[in-house]
Amino acid sequence: MREFASDPPEEERVGDALRDAGHTVAVAESCTGGLVGSLLTDVPGSSDYFERSLVVYSYDAKRDELAVSREALDEYGAVSEPVAREMAAAVRDVADTTWGVATTGIAGPGGALPGKPVGTVFVGIAYAAPWGSEASYTRVERFEYDGSRTQVKEQIARGALALLCEHIESVADSGEN
Repeated sequence: MREFASDPPEEERVGDALRDAGHTVAVAESCTGGLVGSLLTDVPGSSDYFERSLVVYSYDAKRDELAVSREALDEYGAVSEPVAREMAAAVRDVADTTWGVATTGIAGPGGALPGKPVGTVFVGIAYAAPWGSEASYTRVERFEYDGSRTQVKEQIARGALALLCEHIESVADSGEN
């Protein structure tokens, strides 16, 4: 995932990939507080593919808006693979979009947990394949970023978009869309 100065920003690459594939996206954000949605809507014409962004910062918001299970939150905590997985699939399904993206992490400067230092994030990507294809999936990646709170949030948001772009291109290349 190396970037060069001439590369367009992630939000433009994602927009182009979504538009080319005829896909749509919705986002469930915790640690990024709406930054992913903001980046996506910075692109003119993003209403062609961007459905919504839900900021679900608290446990209650995750349960109320996305029906993230109490069991996942209680056993693993909000900053976890199971919660990111549930968030991504839920926002995709609630918004009825092709793609769901979720961010949940520790932006800092405090909040580190055992095994989860400041800068830890789980990004969930959920794909809704055509009905009957049995190709729908949800994947979660763990990342760790360094910097100030603002820098970590920016890296998380841009990293989530880059990951989404990789998945869109992979699906497009496989011909499953």
